[in-house]
Amino acid sequence: MSDSSLPYVDVLPDGDYDAVVIWLHGLGDSGNGFAPIVPELKLPSDHRIRFIFPHAPVRPVTINNGMAMRAWYDIVSMDFNHRADRQGVEESAYLVEQLIQAEIDRGIDPKRIVLAGFSQGGVIALHLGTRLSVPLAGIMALSTYMCAPESLANEAHPANRETPVLCCHGQFDDVVPVFMGKAAYQVLSENGYSAQWQEYPMQHNVCLEEIQAISAWLQQRLCD
Repeated sequence: MSDSSLPYVDVLPDGDYDAVVIWLHGLGDSGNGFAPIVPELKLPSDHRIRFIFPHAPVRPVTINNGMAMRAWYDIVSMDFNHRADRQGVEESAYLVEQLIQAEIDRGIDPKRIVLAGFSQGGVIALHLGTRLSVPLAGIMALSTYMCAPESLANEAHPANRETPVLCCHGQFDDVVPVFMGKAAYQVLSENGYSAQWQEYPMQHNVCLEEIQAISAWLQQRLCD
């Protein structure tokens, strides 16, 4: 099902919902990849959070010999400063913004919406979340980096300047090295964001300790 051109996997609570987490997957994955994490978060049984896991568009990816796969943007180089295709990032950010707007149109307060992403999905979450004109409950950036960090100061919207940002990364990540995550966190901090940094002894994945920290953070944002 879908409210925009992005299809998604929908994980609903037992009853009505009054909060939403939109969680974006990484390169080559799909919304199905992270959907099973919801029960692992061990949220309170009476939580009222809807989880939306969108599927990225299918596109050729240059570093994978032009193979078509689900990707939020093309990657033409593994170089730190030129990894993210800015045009593709902005196109995907627009599609995700449509999902956010659809929830607002349903009556959900944007301050009850968390935008989350892993790897490529985290790039979109950071890019859109800092530029969005409505205030969110939080932004979650997992094992990721920032597109065009030098542009943030001029492009950031004040609506989310005080929005909590959770940055998590694996110390042994060989896909997105930990220094790239730290650089994104530092740019956020330098621009006055309420960012939190956590790293774990893992590679380019998630671990139990991180899942527990994510659960606690989400509950603080959406359940308290």
